[in-house]
Amino acid sequence: MPSIVGNDPAKLAQANAEVEKFKTRTGIDPRSFDLVALGVRFSYPSANTTKLETVAIAHGTFDAKSLTASTRAAANGKAREEKYRGATITIINVNDQMKMFGLWNMKVDELAICVLDPNSLAIGSPANVRAAIDAGKRGRASADLIALASRDPNAVAGFGANVPRELLNKLDLGNDTIAKDVSSIQQVYGSIGSTQTDVSLMLVAKTDSVQSAKNLGDTVQGLQQLGGLFIGRMAQPRKALAENALANLKIMPRGNELEIRTQVTAANLAALIK
Repeated sequence: MPSIVGNDPAKLAQANAEVEKFKTRTGIDPRSFDLVALGVRFSYPSANTTKLETVAIAHGTFDAKSLTASTRAAANGKAREEKYRGATITIINVNDQMKMFGLWNMKVDELAICVLDPNSLAIGSPANVRAAIDAGKRGRASADLIALASRDPNAVAGFGANVPRELLNKLDLGNDTIAKDVSSIQQVYGSIGSTQTDVSLMLVAKTDSVQSAKNLGDTVQGLQQLGGLFIGRMAQPRKALAENALANLKIMPRGNELEIRTQVTAANLAALIK
């Protein structure tokens, strides 16, 4: 975040203020984190509903007793504790919009916080934190996904994911050709890089065959050509950011993978941070 808004003192002050708000409401200071990993999975509560389930695992050095005390104090009596498989989960009744870690807004009903070990902290809904505890008892996440997410050791963020067939079947893309090309994707991975002046994104889709990767690349290139029409209707500052991203977009099939890269200026991205 400092590398993105560092050249704009007002934006940097605003970002720090949001982090302070998160600390005030939860008792947790995200600036004490060395690393944050997001675990994401899709669930399907009904035939026409797809839900994104997310839990954050923060790495740092935590004192369980002082953290629990800080969380309960920040909750102003709206917190309770739950014991689960030997761990203590502190659950805060938020029932409001919250800017998670001072970065993105989301509606939060209950926020659960659990110290997993002296260096790891789980944050999310009570059900997802319990799932993180279960996963810890079973062992680490898939070595394959970890390898995909950590291909670029210099990245600010890396990600890797399996693409469930059920999710692809539920996508309504409005075009049979696009739907067929997208349905060939089995995994996605990539990274986000940042310098003082630019932010870069690499996204790779691993498909079921070399031909599928080529077809998917042709589809993305077709959408790239149409992108200018939609960008022209955007308002600033989104328009400047989208134009920047589209101008730097590179689409490269490599075997059964399709690699997509782009880059935007940190100033254009910072202009969107509110």
